[in-house]
Amino acid sequence: MTQPTPALARVCRHCDGFGSVKVTLGGRDRHGHLRTITAHCKACHGTGTTRGRRFDSATWEVAA
Repeated sequence: MTQPTPALARVCRHCDGFGSVKVTLGGRDRHGHLRTITAHCKACHGTGTTRGRRFDSATWEVAA
């Protein structure tokens, strides 16, 4: 039994594949740990990939 081919995943052009990052807030807590927050890419929602686009050849226009 053959498996269906998954859709092609492409690197997100907004974040270049780095969908989630930790950003330091510039200080340390009382235990000496850096205070950080996590920022996610709004375009890919933190996955770093976007779905591949399928083009319909019937809608292409060719300039002559």
